[in-house]
This record gives sequence, C-alpha cells and structure tokens, in this order.
Amino acid sequence: MATSTETEIGPRSTMQELLAVYPGAQRALFRGYHIGGCSSCAFQLTETLEEVCRRNNNLDVNEVLEYIQTSHEEDAKLLISPRELNEVLRKGDKVKLVDIRSREEFEAARIEGSELLSQSVMQDILGSWPRDALLVIVDHQGRQGLDAAAYFSGQGLQNVKTLRGGLDAWSQEVDPNVPRYEIS
Repeated sequence: MATSTETEIGPRSTMQELLAVYPGAQRALFRGYHIGGCSSCAFQLTETLEEVCRRNNNLDVNEVLEYIQTSHEEDAKLLISPRELNEVLRKGDKVKLVDIRSREEFEAARIEGSELLSQSVMQDILGSWPRDALLVIVDHQGRQGLDAAAYFSGQGLQNVKTLRGGLDAWSQEVDPNVPRYEIS
C-alpha cells in the first residue's frame, strides 16, 4: 500500500524528492537503465525525473517510476528492524553482524558481537559462512547497507538483511548505551 508521500512522487518530482522517498532509486536507475552510477550518466538533484528520462533516450517516465517503486518494494524485503534483530540475538540464533562503516565509527560505537568488514571477514563470509544463515549488514543510518546486502545476495547468500535505520536506529530503539553521532 502506497503512503501519501509515495503517491506525491511523479514525473515532475525532483531527483532529490524521489531519493528522499525511495532511497534505493539511484541503485535501481543504474541497474535498470544505466542512469546515475557514473559521471557520464549522472543526474543533478534539482532535475526532475521527467528531465532525466527525456535526456536518457526519452524513456517512458511512468515505466521508470514503476520500476523504481518495484525495486523499493524488493529493497524492503532486505530490511530487518532493530527490534527484530534484537529478538534474533536474544534467542541466540546464528547470525553474523557485519558493520560496513569506517574503522573510526566502528571503534566509537557498535553493536556487541558485530565485526567490521575487512578483507578477511569478506573471505570468511564468501568462503565458509553457510549460504542460508542470517547475515545482517550494519551501517550508520541505513543508507549504504542495501548496496552491501545486494552484493552479498548476488554472491549466493540467501538470507542477507540490512539493519533498517542502521546503528542510529539501534541506538534509539534498542540500546541507548550505543552512542549516536553525526558525520560532518
């Protein structure tokens, strides 16, 4: 079911407005139409979706918007809420928490038991982590985690999730002892 905000997004919405409602839209546009992933196909946040479609082979703007919405629904399936993750951890289910933030961020604040993504952690996950076991990606505010989840899913892992809202949401909803911070 679409929210009132989602129904307001249309051909004349700016890319900034579109990305605010559909955070994975840039990834979807690149995957589906090769738009927004590199300097030759980049867009400005002030451009409308209609303008972006027009200058990219006159794409059907309604088709592109439908693709973005479908991708958004698929992204939602990769999310796990902080409370759901807390319940999994509390029950002792096998889960690997992989933090994709910088080392400095990780050292300043983290979920107990999480591992900072490194080459050796990546090799462990891809080489020996059970393909159907839960792997949860943790980032700062839930913006980059979907990219990492898509990568690991593409490598054959079948139960990859990303923490909705990232460590920031974890701090607010589950463990207020984990410090919140802003990156300037």
